[in-house]
Amino acid sequence: MHNFIKIPAEVAMQNETRPTQRVSPLAMDSGQFRALGVQLIDRIASFLDTLPQLPVTRGESPSAVRQALFAERSLPLQGTDPAALLDNAADLLLHHSLFNGHPRFWGYITSSAAPIGALGELLASAVNPNVGAWQLSPMASEIEAQTIRWIAEMLGYPMDCGGLFVSGGNMANFVCFLAARQAKAGPDVRTQGVAGMRLRVYCSKETHTWIQKAADIAGLGTDAIRWIATDDAMQMDVVALRNQIVKDREAGDRPIMVVGTAGSVSTGIVDPLPELAALCREFDLWFHVDGAYGGMAAALPDAPSAFAGLREADSVAVDPHKWLYAPLDAGCVLVRDVGRLRDAFSYHPPYYHFGVEAINYFDIGPENSRSFRALKVWLALQLVGREGYVRMISDDMRLARALFERMVEYPELEPLTQSLSITTFRFVPADLRAGSEAVDTYLNQLNLELLTRLQNSGEVFLSNAVVKGKYALRVCIVNFRTSLADIEALLSIVLRVGKELDHSLRPANLRAANYG
Repeated sequence: MHNFIKIPAEVAMQNETRPTQRVSPLAMDSGQFRALGVQLIDRIASFLDTLPQLPVTRGESPSAVRQALFAERSLPLQGTDPAALLDNAADLLLHHSLFNGHPRFWGYITSSAAPIGALGELLASAVNPNVGAWQLSPMASEIEAQTIRWIAEMLGYPMDCGGLFVSGGNMANFVCFLAARQAKAGPDVRTQGVAGMRLRVYCSKETHTWIQKAADIAGLGTDAIRWIATDDAMQMDVVALRNQIVKDREAGDRPIMVVGTAGSVSTGIVDPLPELAALCREFDLWFHVDGAYGGMAAALPDAPSAFAGLREADSVAVDPHKWLYAPLDAGCVLVRDVGRLRDAFSYHPPYYHFGVEAINYFDIGPENSRSFRALKVWLALQLVGREGYVRMISDDMRLARALFERMVEYPELEPLTQSLSITTFRFVPADLRAGSEAVDTYLNQLNLELLTRLQNSGEVFLSNAVVKGKYALRVCIVNFRTSLADIEALLSIVLRVGKELDHSLRPANLRAANYG
């Protein structure tokens, strides 16, 4: 016999009229979302149209930016109209940012971002897959795997390699470093650590500072790094490398890894990768190539011969948000043997019930929750194809060479280095020549102040390098919006601002009698 509870009539009526969907203050109906989206897309499109006419940066102080944001205000208790919110956010970003998409942005190695990548980010965020496990992100996981294969194909790297997307070059190199540690230090390193192992890694003095962070994070300590001298071309000295490896082995140390650079941050130098690969095979060391900036140049039919060694590496790091022009962030790990990634990162606690018939990215990298970084790269690769990227990367390199070559027409500009799409140079007043300590010191100070003025001017944005003791201006072109006209404008801007600064800064003891 069943006992039934009688529901009062007024309660039953309330249930009938109760909404079938939860009403949340964060939710939007399709009409509101569409209207806000159209408004925002129109605003962004107008921004992109006018970008070349805008200053690269307004050069504002931190206090001015905080004031524009009203940074000290408390969190509002009540909500705000979404249209007003988006409009205000656009105002803040479009009036108080440095625009790395500007055709005259050549600082550091942040590319102009492809517009299709921005649209891809919107789509990825709307679906919001967690690309950690295949079951949570079936199509996103397969798109990431396909994109990794396409990047490997462009580099001439084995297409059956392991790989994944991470936040950028540092993280890509960290992942490869940890895979190398596991492969060469032995299986017990994950449980017992590296204490007492005296592991050693080798790189040139031009290597990016990620190597120090990686040695620290991986437990080796920065003293484990052997900084190998460079030759006159600023490439790693292979003879010095061999001698150091032999010396360390004789001392009882354990060499495990050599890092070759395919495009140094300061000058774009490419290490002798084939020779490094051969040396690693001889000594049974892990060969890693940091190609975060320059690696994609391996796709060019006329790529420098040194890039052939990249294809022999155990692991490679490249940054699609550099020379594939993807919006931030997008770093890429490639490891010849995917099993090495599983050895370094795979753990299976009881609450993981994901199968192994498809790729689960939490098994081959440090992240469990992962955003869909691959979509923006996947879209752009198909939009222009391999030939489109070859043309754009070649154009960037051609413009950097044109800048270097045109400096011979200006006695005040001293070209220093040119490799890939990086050119370094400095301003030297026509009546001053380096050589004495006083002049050399002044030239470094002058170019430091010149860079500061240029960065704050909004006309162009460069960065710096130090080349054999000379403080240099550094132009790195990873920008599909840059034209030859922009390069020519840079020359005249540097000359104008340099002369103005020299006139006001030069100390009396260095002034010529006829200097005006």
